[in-house]
Amino acid sequence: MNTTLPALTLALLQLPLPEGQLGQALIAVLAIGVVILVGRVLLSIAWKIVLIASVVIGLLWVVTTFL
Repeated sequence: MNTTLPALTLALLQLPLPEGQLGQALIAVLAIGVVILVGRVLLSIAWKIVLIASVVIGLLWVVTTFL
């Protein structure tokens, strides 16, 4: 495991929070970016699950309707 990443993360967490309107705007933009990044990962997984479920349900519907 790479030891540089935990050390860098710890160093970033120890930085002082920016104050003022620009600091708050920076924190808000970073928070939105994290939410979007996590959302993209979760949606890509959810999209695959929905696609598989729709194919399985469609096949079951065809089998029960025509056989």
